[in-house]
Amino acid sequence: MTTTESRLPNPAVLVPELKDIGGALYKATGNATIPQTTISLLQLRAGQLAGSTYLTVLHTGNLRKAGATEESITAVASWRDAPYFTDAERVALELVEAVLTPNPSGERVPDDLYARASEQYDDKALATLIMAIGQVCFFLPLALIGKPLPGLSPAEQWRP
Repeated sequence: MTTTESRLPNPAVLVPELKDIGGALYKATGNATIPQTTISLLQLRAGQLAGSTYLTVLHTGNLRKAGATEESITAVASWRDAPYFTDAERVALELVEAVLTPNPSGERVPDDLYARASEQYDDKALATLIMAIGQVCFFLPLALIGKPLPGLSPAEQWRP
């Protein structure tokens, strides 16, 4: 069965504060301390981990617009052995996986991972990276529960 609309009506109409929150998150992550491609890579990985077609299509499109190669976009799912990522991108992908997946043998973000992240990013960039993970995690319930249509922007699928 093909769906032609999101399960949830426009959440920005239902909760008007969403526009302000989304705008603030976008501004916080767009402070130019880390490349937009890195943000989109980790947000694509978050969408993959959560099983959200909407988020994977959205962030794949963002990566294409930013000029990422098809090889690097495709390899996000198998990033650990893929040759397409910088050390900084790898640690960003590892951080988002650590945050979103349980670690049965200890804490999700151990000291050694934090230390490796600190080698790649200064404090402001690392805080920005953390906000980028938070940004995708904020919208994740809307993507999974509201189930917006993949490939359509919010403006295209939700009427005001």
